[in-house]
Amino acid sequence: MERANVSTVSEFILVGLSDAPEVRFLLFVLFLLIYLATLASNITILIAISTDTRLHNPMYFFLCNLSFLDILCPTITVPKMLEALLFENKVISFTGCMLQLFFFIDIVGTEIFLLAVMAYDRYIAICHPLQYMNILNMKLCAHLAIGTWIAGFLNSLLHTSFIFTLFFCDSNKVDQYYCDIPPVLALSCSPTYTRELVILTVAGILGSSAFLVTLISYVYILLTILCMNSAEGRHKAFSTCGSHLTVVCLFYGTTIYTYVRTSSSYSLNQDRIVSMLYGIFTPLLNPLIYSLRNKEVKCTLRRVTSQVRTAL
Repeated sequence: MERANVSTVSEFILVGLSDAPEVRFLLFVLFLLIYLATLASNITILIAISTDTRLHNPMYFFLCNLSFLDILCPTITVPKMLEALLFENKVISFTGCMLQLFFFIDIVGTEIFLLAVMAYDRYIAICHPLQYMNILNMKLCAHLAIGTWIAGFLNSLLHTSFIFTLFFCDSNKVDQYYCDIPPVLALSCSPTYTRELVILTVAGILGSSAFLVTLISYVYILLTILCMNSAEGRHKAFSTCGSHLTVVCLFYGTTIYTYVRTSSSYSLNQDRIVSMLYGIFTPLLNPLIYSLRNKEVKCTLRRVTSQVRTAL
């Protein structure tokens, strides 16, 4: 008998992390602390950059955008996960799942493009230092930042529309702590090969373009650094790029593993761990990476921290 082309699933169940009560509470406390630390560290970065005129340049403008994304990314997924851990409420409506997936893919896509823009910023700063402020004026920086958000939005709109126009009529258990492309696709009772191919093609083109910009920028940066006569100049150049390069490697490694493959190769335990890396831990690590490797940021953070303590 032919299956009716109607979705009978009106809600999804997020499997979460554990059903054991004693482990569930410990996980709740752990992820709550990580989430609060992520919010605090990224908000501190935003305050530090906005209040220090010495940091009002393109590099820190893009860093502010990254910190804002790192606030939004866990905020989309972690509160629902905490609710599931504490109250065992794992149910999310069909619309809620769609919106969660849309905003999460939007943030991930925007960050991919933003990292490419930040690589271009480092290329101009190191390869054309005398023209840095003329080339990357604030008007161009604003246009580049807006462009990353628009590109992320359109990319997410395409993916979400392709996924949620499928039919869901059997299992509604999402093998993840939030709605994401691979586990949701795996639940569809419609043929998904064509849509997966289109999604992978579009994501591959956009992701490869962003990665190519990042790669070419760093090739020119490396060649410029190797031609420097001063050891101090080379060390300073490596220092300014080290933070961004670390973030790029961490982010690209986890996102490529998650999205550049078909839903048939989805692995429950491995994908949960990897998704936590870029969805929960990376937003916490980013401000730490930048603050630990950047003297200007560290000095400003000390000043802000001192002012907060005085106020308290």
